[in-house]
Amino acid sequence: MRRDAARYAMKAAYWLFNHLPYGLVKRLTPFLIWVGLSFTGHLQKTARESLRLAFGHEKSEQEIDKICKDCFTNFSYGLFEMLYLSGHFEMMKDFISFEGKENLDAALAKGKGVMAVTAHFGSFPMMMMHMARLGYPVHVLMRKTRDPKIDAFLLQKRNETGLKTIYALPRKAAVMDTLKALRNNEIVFILMDQNFGSDGKVFVDFFGQKAATAPGPIVLAQRAGAPIVPLFIRREKDKKHKIEFLPEMELEKRADYDEMVFANVAKITTIIENMIRKYPHEWGWMHRRWKTRAPSQDTTKVGQEIGGNPDGNRQEN
Repeated sequence: MRRDAARYAMKAAYWLFNHLPYGLVKRLTPFLIWVGLSFTGHLQKTARESLRLAFGHEKSEQEIDKICKDCFTNFSYGLFEMLYLSGHFEMMKDFISFEGKENLDAALAKGKGVMAVTAHFGSFPMMMMHMARLGYPVHVLMRKTRDPKIDAFLLQKRNETGLKTIYALPRKAAVMDTLKALRNNEIVFILMDQNFGSDGKVFVDFFGQKAATAPGPIVLAQRAGAPIVPLFIRREKDKKHKIEFLPEMELEKRADYDEMVFANVAKITTIIENMIRKYPHEWGWMHRRWKTRAPSQDTTKVGQEIGGNPDGNRQEN
């Protein structure tokens, strides 16, 4: 019932926003957010639990409550902006600026594609679609949403901007499609901040807790020889957004391949954590990031499940 309600609400808002001028949408949005937040009690509870795990010894309960409130408000504004801009793509350029885009362009100039690592941070769908609209050859590696009808709607919107989708399952197809995109000197976005409960996971430190994390970006980038560029979008004080492209991440070298994968998964996770610490309200705290509990840490065979090895010639299986 919740999924049905969410689907109908999203499509109704999309239809409404497509038929109203932006000035009126802007005035309506605070009211719609106020109404919508009244239905997010269970998500706010999860967000506070996540915030306490991350900041329990650093921030007061009042500070945690403020981050939680700002997080949901920011997320809601991003959702309504996205619904409006999905019908007015030509306006995206007026909402987004860049910082450090030369880092992405320099990585692309190497001709081996780019693994663009980001997180569920800020208006990340807008970031990917805007880059596709600018003419960058962009793919996103992602899971399907739980509601097939919502997934089909979102896929259609991504396709309309030129943002191509690589679904994470089946895994063999995802590996092959990702490697093909990288070898064609294209950009593959991957969001690397969610709990990864599948085989091949590694547990790395994230806010002082062991977090199950996907090693895929390291394995696939290493196989294709593709540079890794972290990037994030954040809201500015004027309600507009800025995409920050960090310098290409240098891979840590290790004599053992699996230790190399582990070290670099940890390195990317630290980059994501540092960005969240700077702008904690931009991250999706309603996700249960530490859901999968760590056994005794084992860094062996972390790349085996997705077909990686030092020579880059293991077949996907």
